[in-house]
Amino acid sequence: MKNKINEKLIEIENIHVNIKNNIENIHILKGINLTIYKNTSISITGQSGAGKSTLAMTIAGLELISKGKIFFKNKPIHNLNENDLALYRSKYIGIVFQSFNLLDSMTALENVNLPMEISGSKFDSKKSFDLLKSVGLGNRTTHYPHQLSGGEQQRVAIARALIASPEILIADEPTGNLDKKNSEEIMNLIFKLQQENGSSLIIVTHDQSIASRCNQNVFLAVSYTHLRAHETSLHL
Repeated sequence: MKNKINEKLIEIENIHVNIKNNIENIHILKGINLTIYKNTSISITGQSGAGKSTLAMTIAGLELISKGKIFFKNKPIHNLNENDLALYRSKYIGIVFQSFNLLDSMTALENVNLPMEISGSKFDSKKSFDLLKSVGLGNRTTHYPHQLSGGEQQRVAIARALIASPEILIADEPTGNLDKKNSEEIMNLIFKLQQENGSSLIIVTHDQSIASRCNQNVFLAVSYTHLRAHETSLHL
């Protein structure tokens, strides 16, 4: 039987991202080629301004590319409209942001179930509770974000990202607003739940100790003429 870890999940072919403002046209990503496999973990590191988060968000369908192609399970997502991209995200993508992005007016339980509500799925209080319990917050289900510490808020965000059992879990600098102790706990939790859920994990990080825990390591480098992605290691 073919090893699932060698099955291609995402294929990126020569993508470019241009962002226009009132002053100039900023060419953030220039000719990126990358393959991401099933049931694996990949870190995206590199220089500030190299487009690490932009690359992750193109995979999530939150940042549109200007040129090139992106395939998910051999199906193109680069030409999907907004409605189809929203459906793609709701079915296959979970995102953990640096700034948590919880809704202040919702309890921890309600925040976790929010992706299901957006997709029109039935409220599943048991699954939401089980996820909160798995991240150590089984006794915090009715608490609001302002009643939780930064580390606890990020745990809620992790549970929310996993509520739909996504095939791709994207963590964009997930420990950027946390102290060292909480950072270590959050990363241990992310890797543990990623393995249990069977997702492919994409981590944007400046921390080499986090990057070293991943199966694939990609470094984004800026040159005067182009930006390129180097797959520095692949240890499957």
